[in-house]
Amino acid sequence: MKVISAFLLAKLGGNENPTKADLKKIFESVGAEFDEEKIDLFFSLIKDHDVTELIAAGREKMGALSSGGGSAVATVVGARGDAPSVAEPASETKKKVEEEKEESDDGEGMMSLFD
Repeated sequence: MKVISAFLLAKLGGNENPTKADLKKIFESVGAEFDEEKIDLFFSLIKDHDVTELIAAGREKMGALSSGGGSAVATVVGARGDAPSVAEPASETKKKVEEEKEESDDGEGMMSLFD
């Protein structure tokens, strides 16, 4: 992960073609151990590929790994009415919270702690 992170950091810094020396500088700047074998393996694996294509392929693989376990939990919680469903946009959730606040601020039947 450190090798990939250093490579992407160099790319974000404007270096279109980071080299082993560039990555070594990044590793040394943060006091991390520089493993030449891992760097060589990394460069041999990406030499004929575009980084954006590799990231897209990685996202697809990660999407396939996530079998929806988190959404099942959110759906169960959402069914109780305590939390918004997964498909509900954040802006709608924010509106609902604001509406609930307005309803609770009417002072009917409840004494405020700070009055």
